[in-house]
Amino acid sequence: MRALFSGRSKHDYLSDALTLLTGWIREGEQIHRTLTIDDTQHAALTERVKVVADALHLRPEISRRADQTQIRVGHGNAPLSEGEVLLAARIEDAYRAVTQP
Repeated sequence: MRALFSGRSKHDYLSDALTLLTGWIREGEQIHRTLTIDDTQHAALTERVKVVADALHLRPEISRRADQTQIRVGHGNAPLSEGEVLLAARIEDAYRAVTQP
């Protein structure tokens, strides 16, 4: 798969990948998403994200305010990495899993 990107800069294909992640907003070298879910869904999502984040050696920021879960990925002081974009994609998978009936 890396051969597909050999002629392009890392920034280009990470930006392309981010366009496929609906709802994620890029701010500099961080991306974030706000999800409207209940407390039970928040707990389930947090557990799933923890497993994936541990495997990728990343630490997303997850916070809860009222009925919204806010997730932030990236450090802001280093370029966004492939792993951080992958984590965002896996968070989307987890979100779908905890919100499907």
